[in-house]
Amino acid sequence: MKVLVETSARHLHVSEADLKVLFGENATLTNKKDLSQPGQFACAEKVEVIGPKGSLVMSILGPCRKETQVELALTDARKIGLSVPIRESGDLEGTPGCTLKGPCGEVTIEKGVIAAKRHIHFNEEEAAAAGVVDKQVVAVKVEYNGRSLIFGDVVARVNPNYSAAMHVDTDESNAASLPFTAEGEILLNF
Repeated sequence: MKVLVETSARHLHVSEADLKVLFGENATLTNKKDLSQPGQFACAEKVEVIGPKGSLVMSILGPCRKETQVELALTDARKIGLSVPIRESGDLEGTPGCTLKGPCGEVTIEKGVIAAKRHIHFNEEEAAAAGVVDKQVVAVKVEYNGRSLIFGDVVARVNPNYSAAMHVDTDESNAASLPFTAEGEILLNF
């Protein structure tokens, strides 16, 4: 089965409480662009993410979440002096923290900086059509620009609110010379 493969650049998700510290008491997130996942959007608001050796200005993705989370490619993490684990979104225990700086204030998070594990979002119907279940690990083959590559250890994430799309970070995308979006083939018996 074919699947859309998208490059997910560095970004962060913020809690309501952290949004208010960073952007002011009455702050709300401004939808700049809808993303492939229903209800998700890139925001106009940006935050400086500060590590021990440097910082990066990063976009927020909305809507707000229960807990603030920063997602970096490993190259980005090294640039700002952090050693981050590869984790599924939301699996934040034992991860490093950082400082976030917005126009109205700063927040130091004790945990929450990760390199996102590559994954494919599916709703139930799409998962059934692909022959996968939630948390199943598959491989995905991409062929683009003379640089064929098979991504192993791709986690299937099934939720009624999802839409079929695989997400890789910029390091992974660059390794396969992918454009922002490409097509991949799911391999169940790799």
